[in-house]
Amino acid sequence: MADTPGSIRVLLVDDHQVVRRGLRTFLEVQDDIEVVGEASDGEEGVARAEELRPDVILMDVKMPGTDGIEALRRLRELANPARVLIVTSFTEQRTVVPALRAGAAGYVYKDIDPDALAGAIRSVHAGHVLLQPEVAVALLSQDDQTPSSSRGGSLTDREREVLSHIADGRSNREIARVLVLSEKTVKTHVSNILMKLDLSDRTQAALWAVRHGITD
Repeated sequence: MADTPGSIRVLLVDDHQVVRRGLRTFLEVQDDIEVVGEASDGEEGVARAEELRPDVILMDVKMPGTDGIEALRRLRELANPARVLIVTSFTEQRTVVPALRAGAAGYVYKDIDPDALAGAIRSVHAGHVLLQPEVAVALLSQDDQTPSSSRGGSLTDREREVLSHIADGRSNREIARVLVLSEKTVKTHVSNILMKLDLSDRTQAALWAVRHGITD
């Protein structure tokens, strides 16, 4: 099927065919979302992501062979730009927290309302970070052993301001509007923040900001 101009291109990665079929059936009726491919495990998911270059990947965590967490790590090593939304039936923090640390933009449960799932896809595509309160607490309660702990002082006032908006879940476009900046300028600030704090993505930046009290 040819790409629909302006649509959000989605890749489904889940080892249960019935789950993939259900997700595809629902998402295909969305005007702004297009399912461009499927994969049955993490290894195939990484390969398909490199081939198809989707905007958003819906990824299960527990899969035979290469699981979702390892797939996330490989995607990050490959600098694949897709935003990964974990879709899982597991609620344990020991399952979800490692996925977020590996670079997921957020997570939802498999019993999520279909309209809420579509909203979640649109949200992570727009640059938002989706964190359930209980998982955010678990992440924040863990000791921060990363070198970035001592690097907050290297941020400029503007970068700290941008970081506080990232912690509030705002996208680059929304930050640009609030701060009366161009979206390109905000993107540059975000890149500088990640570099200075030695972080790999917005999820980690949001957690760092909350942990260190850089919030509105």
